[in-house]
Amino acid sequence: MNYYSLNKNAPSVNFKEATIKGQAPDKGLYFPEKIPVLDSALIKNIQQYSKEDLALEIMLPYVGNSIHKADLSSIVAETINFPFPLVPLNKRMEALELFHGPTLAFKDVGARFMSRCLGYFSKDQKNTITVLVATSGDTGGAVANGFLGVEGVEVVILYPSGKVSPVQELQLTTCNQNIIALEIVGSFDDCQAMVKDAFMDASLNQQLTLTSANSINVARWLPQQLYYFFAYQSWMQNHEQAPVIAVPSGNFGNICAGLLAHISGLPVAHFIAACNVNDAVPAYLRSGNFAAQKAVATISNAMDVGSPSNFVRILELFQHNFKNISQKITGYTVSDTITEQTILNTYLNEQYLLDPHGAVAYYALSEYLKQYPSQAGIFLETAHPVKFPETVEALIHKKIEIPEAVQHLFAKEKKSILMEANFEALKEWLLAR
Repeated sequence: MNYYSLNKNAPSVNFKEATIKGQAPDKGLYFPEKIPVLDSALIKNIQQYSKEDLALEIMLPYVGNSIHKADLSSIVAETINFPFPLVPLNKRMEALELFHGPTLAFKDVGARFMSRCLGYFSKDQKNTITVLVATSGDTGGAVANGFLGVEGVEVVILYPSGKVSPVQELQLTTCNQNIIALEIVGSFDDCQAMVKDAFMDASLNQQLTLTSANSINVARWLPQQLYYFFAYQSWMQNHEQAPVIAVPSGNFGNICAGLLAHISGLPVAHFIAACNVNDAVPAYLRSGNFAAQKAVATISNAMDVGSPSNFVRILELFQHNFKNISQKITGYTVSDTITEQTILNTYLNEQYLLDPHGAVAYYALSEYLKQYPSQAGIFLETAHPVKFPETVEALIHKKIEIPEAVQHLFAKEKKSILMEANFEALKEWLLAR
C-alpha cells in the first residue's frame, strides 16, 4: 500500500515512510492510494473472529510489506489487549466504552499501534526519531504512555496551558524518560499550528528526524477503525440491522476512521458528527460551505478544535461530493448547558455516568433517533469521567472513584516547560537541546 499527499504535490510513499514523515513535504496529509474492500465473508462471519485475528485482517492491507506479518500480528495484539465493551443504556442506545486502556481514553488504540510501529522502524534509523505532537487533552497522555521507554524515539508534547483537565495534564507531564511536555500559552489550534510549522521548516528537518503522533499520522489514524469492527461484532449479537454511530468529534480523525471502515465494507446505517460549539463541520453539513473557526474553550475540551485537520480526508473519501457526504453524516452542535443537562439526566435516569465528550454524542444520537424511530445506535464514550472531575462531580454531587490505572499519577510531580505560542520559540528550543 502506498500513500499520496492530499495536496497532490509530493511523491507517494509506503506505510513506513508515511509513518516516519507524518506529513508530506507539500504540507498535505497522507491518504491510502486504494481503499481496501473487505471480503463479504469476513463481515458475514465476523463473530467467529477473535479480536486479534480481525484486527490483523483489517490492518494488513494498509501496512503492506512495511512490517512482517508475524510482527504486525504482535503489534495489533498488544494494541488492543484491553476490553471494548458495548453497554446497553436503553432499548435503542448503547455506549461503546473506549476508556479501558492504560490512559482511559480512545486514543490509546492509535497511540499504542503507532508507538510499536515506530519502535519497529527505528531499528533501521541512524538518528533518533522525534515525535512532535499537539494535544487538546487525551492525545498527549495516550502518546506519552504508548511511547514511554521506546528506544530510538523521543516525544515532545505541546498542550495548551490551563485548557486540559488535571488527570490529562498529569498523564502527559509525569512520564519523564523520553517524554517532554511543553506547556503552551495559547489554544490547541496554536499548538497544532506550531507543530505543522515545524514539519514545514526545511532547516529544522535537515537536523532532526521529525514525525507527528496526532491523527494526521496514518499510523495513529488508521487503527481507530478497529473498535468500530469490535462494536459491530457485539451489536449484531442482539440486533438485526446496522447501527447509527454517533462520534464526539474534534479533529475528526476518529469519525474519519469509522467512515473509512464503512467504505471498506463495515455496515453502518448512518454517522453522526457530534460537536460542541466548535462546529465548523456541522456548519458545513448544513450549508455546503466550510470555514475554519477560532477555537472556543468548552467543558468537552478535547473537541475544542476550530480547524479540524482530518476533515480533508473525509472530503477525499467522498470525492468532495457534498451530497454524498451530507447523506451519510449528520452534524450536531451541542452547547455546554445541554452537555451538563445530559450528564445529569443520564446519571439520574439511566444510572450511567457520561464524560462531557460522550454526553455530546449521547445527546446528538438521541436527537437523531427521535426523527428515525425505526433505528437504533451506538455512541462512543471516548474518555473516563474521572478525567473531568470539576464538571462531572459538580453535576452529580458525588466524588468519582479514581480508577487504579491513574491513582499513581497523583503522587507524581508535574514537569513541563512553559513556552509562548510562537513557532520560533519552539524551533530555537528544539535546536538548542
